[in-house]
Amino acid sequence: MNDGFIKVASATPEIKLADCIYNAGQILKLVTEANERGISIIVFPELCITGYTCADLFLGQALLRNAESALYYIAEKTSIFDMIIIIGLPYSVDCKLYNCAAVLYRGKILGLVPKINIPNYTQYSEKRYFSSGDIKKTVNINGNMVPFGKNLIFAAENVPNLKIGIEICEDLWVPTPPSNALAEAGATIIANLSGSDENVGKKEVRRNLVRFQSNKLVSAYIYSNTGIGESSTDLVYSGHSVIAENGVILSESEAFTTGLTIADVDISLLAFERRRLNTFKAKENVDTIWFNLPIKAVDINRKYAKFPFIDNFCNCSIEESSEEVLRIQTEALITRLKGAGIKKVVLGISGGLDSTLALAVVVRAFDKLKLKRSNIIAVTMPGFGTSEKTRNNAIALSNEFGVSLREISIEDSVKLHFKNIGKFDDEHDIVYENAQARERTQVLMDLANMEEALVVGTGNLSEIAMGFSTYNGDHMSMYGINSGVPKSLIREVLRYESKNLGGNLEVIINNIINTPISPELLPSIQNTEEIIGPYELHDFFLYYFLRYGFSAQKILRIANLSFGDQYTCKEIKKWFTLFIKRFFKNQFKRSCLPDGPKVLEISLSPRNSFMMPSDVNIN
Repeated sequence: MNDGFIKVASATPEIKLADCIYNAGQILKLVTEANERGISIIVFPELCITGYTCADLFLGQALLRNAESALYYIAEKTSIFDMIIIIGLPYSVDCKLYNCAAVLYRGKILGLVPKINIPNYTQYSEKRYFSSGDIKKTVNINGNMVPFGKNLIFAAENVPNLKIGIEICEDLWVPTPPSNALAEAGATIIANLSGSDENVGKKEVRRNLVRFQSNKLVSAYIYSNTGIGESSTDLVYSGHSVIAENGVILSESEAFTTGLTIADVDISLLAFERRRLNTFKAKENVDTIWFNLPIKAVDINRKYAKFPFIDNFCNCSIEESSEEVLRIQTEALITRLKGAGIKKVVLGISGGLDSTLALAVVVRAFDKLKLKRSNIIAVTMPGFGTSEKTRNNAIALSNEFGVSLREISIEDSVKLHFKNIGKFDDEHDIVYENAQARERTQVLMDLANMEEALVVGTGNLSEIAMGFSTYNGDHMSMYGINSGVPKSLIREVLRYESKNLGGNLEVIINNIINTPISPELLPSIQNTEEIIGPYELHDFFLYYFLRYGFSAQKILRIANLSFGDQYTCKEIKKWFTLFIKRFFKNQFKRSCLPDGPKVLEISLSPRNSFMMPSDVNIN
């Protein structure tokens, strides 16, 4: 395991009912294949050594004896593999029969976990054969004393936080699954050996159940289902298996197939989440069986979305997501206007992405409040680097929305300011740029005082993270409506809103979307992404750095996986290094951010979301 990853698999063999020798052979084939593919944990279906649908054959001594012999045979043949193997079989203890999961490692049987919830309704009649495994004891298996019971966790001595808990089929479907207590006791991976039959619609129910349980438990969940070879007398078994992690489906099999379903589970991600969620309980009511699992280099095959803020924050379309973003922003602004008793708004309009989104949100809010759009005062403030294209877009956008537009050039006032402080106009330094940003903010604030209005800020989450704003300039407003929305998402929201608005507004907004991002503070052309790097990369870095606390090494690794077709490793490292430096260097700006709504699961508000000293030294 490196960077927190471990490769796991669900395995569905093609079986023959009651033919334990054949089934053992099929199991061994999949274990051998899994070993060749670097698997560290493999989970087989419920009762896979015998088959799930053996019915009254389970009560016969011959089948039980053959199943036990097959287990010993599998253990012997897999003694050379550094792999946790979890297999289902019937096992008799003290004249009672249990539906069990046997855990094998390097030829040793580490423990037996019996099924607790025995279904006995509609098509299920398991109580005819099996007893509930709500017990705890030690049993003699092939001359070795082995733990037997429900409260067992199998933990790796040398791999931090790798702890496995087990439940069997119906155990997941009850109101309080055993995996709840196992997770509270430290299990980060739950294995479920299942014999779930198939019918129309059940695949989606099963998928959601596994996904939701993994999310609730902040765990990985390996659900291995039986399939081809089971009896079709009354039911059909598809072998549909699912591997989920913290609410995300990592991998699943096609129905009516056999073989391996493989996923790369991130144990360190789960550990981070549990540390972050202080309501996640921790209990010590289990028996822990330790093993030593050699660390394997994991060749990651899992996919990371290039735009995690878009793809990861909800399971809906980009249109639905965009509408939700706009509604959250709109309702937040409405609440602020009502609370302050204000009926006018002032905002700077530059002809860029951020101010366009801010204006669209303000218009939505005013329409819902039934306030006149003329009470929205859009101010365009051309300076030394303002292009005709962005100026014309700002004017056209304001006119089409029907808001009040004011054009106030800042050139003369900034030149006077330069004269007063003894600065030369031809020195295009940081003062030259920041003076313009601060002058624009002064204009907006003073207009708001004159009009008894609220200054709506336009800065976005990506700029806040990078500190790409002028302190007490565009950094400041009375309400930062875009502060919870990253730049990569703003484009998508505007595409959606432009289609809603249609007509000339759609044309204007698409023109704005297709204009290169620039602060336009110098007479020469400035391209923001050439200065600080591509926003798609920075938003990717921000998400995995802040949301999951990934290390620099790990972020670079997954960024190369995701963007290797667009950027070289050298380029990605260059922009990541810049991101980290700017993120830590600019905390002082975030420490005094104006109010603004949290829109996604990540926010940089110093009041409720992200707190950090402003003088952390990362050199």
